[in-house]
Amino acid sequence: MFSSFFTTAPPTDPKAPNLFPVSENPDLLGELEAKDLEWTCAGGFVTETQIFYQFLPDGTMLMCQVIHSSIGVWYPTIQFTCKVYNPATKETIWRSVNVTNFVTAPPGLDSRSSKADQFSITHKSSSDGSHPEMYTIRANLSNDLQISLDVSRPSAVPGFKIGKGPKGGYSYFGSDQQKPDGYVIHRFWPRTKVSGHIIHNGRAIAAEGHGMLVHAIQGMRPNLIASRWNFANFQSDAHGGVSAIQMEFTTLDTHGRYGPGSGGAKVNVGSLVLGGKLAAVTAETRWPGDEQPEKTVVSRAHHISPVHDPDTGYMQPTAVEFNWAGPSLLQGVEGSVEASMRIDVGSPSSPKGLIEKVDVLAEIPYVLKTMVNYVAGTKPYIYQVIRCYNQFIRDLTVI
Repeated sequence: MFSSFFTTAPPTDPKAPNLFPVSENPDLLGELEAKDLEWTCAGGFVTETQIFYQFLPDGTMLMCQVIHSSIGVWYPTIQFTCKVYNPATKETIWRSVNVTNFVTAPPGLDSRSSKADQFSITHKSSSDGSHPEMYTIRANLSNDLQISLDVSRPSAVPGFKIGKGPKGGYSYFGSDQQKPDGYVIHRFWPRTKVSGHIIHNGRAIAAEGHGMLVHAIQGMRPNLIASRWNFANFQSDAHGGVSAIQMEFTTLDTHGRYGPGSGGAKVNVGSLVLGGKLAAVTAETRWPGDEQPEKTVVSRAHHISPVHDPDTGYMQPTAVEFNWAGPSLLQGVEGSVEASMRIDVGSPSSPKGLIEKVDVLAEIPYVLKTMVNYVAGTKPYIYQVIRCYNQFIRDLTVI
């Protein structure tokens, strides 16, 4: 009768780790399996997204994104967003549509594909041996914007996650990895080829270029995961094809190596493609207070000379530096592949390459918006910056 009042389980160590970052996994290259890119559409408080970032020869950025947001007991909200930005003309095309009748998997397809009344994204094999798999994107987002794109993956650049097996790509929050409080997942195609077109106001825009794909899941409230995110996406056709991507988040004080109060850990994942081949995969954890010894694997972002931005209230860097180093994956090339990239983004009063300061709360579902704003008490912003270098790798130094 006393079992309902007392427990013999040992007390939880208040200094026990409650963050298990993917960047601690020793298996850097976990090649993607079919299920890794399938939609999970999990319930609870889960946000899942599939994002295609592409760059065209004139520097135009093209982004297509599907966001599936589960918010407790409410019915999920599914959005399709698209942004096209031309850095020469400064023209921006932007649509965000709450779609209807979302389905995954569509009839005859697996859950890597999805469709709704406003769009279809279909994964399929390709007859082109140099690009063995692809996604077709077809969308009618408004009377003046239609999209028709084929996004394929080069055979020499496999999709990857950090860690092997079905749990590769996971970072866990909470003291028990088997029953976590939450999780974050990232899986990538670090180099893609795009072909097709966009029709805007009756005018066709040819879409031929290269980019990347990421499938990501946040398995808890986003305001509990991170205080900051950094994301880099460099693509060039020079030297047979170059890609340098990086994703980094910084945890809140609540999650760290020694439990609550030890947060501020930086979790970073990246990759390098050189000569059209996957050259290195990188991952690194930087724990607050730890000295940073020389490491064989480096994956990090640095904010340089930050200044106060009166528009957002945040300290904005005037430059950002990204660093990669990891064991070579190139056949016949031993040792380490290293790269660095420094981007001058200017000041709030004189920005360089700034597309937009995105008010995140203006773009997410209403119920999630009110909850995040109430709990966090802050307004998150995304600084979108694009810098074009006329196809020359001027800011990417490979050693």
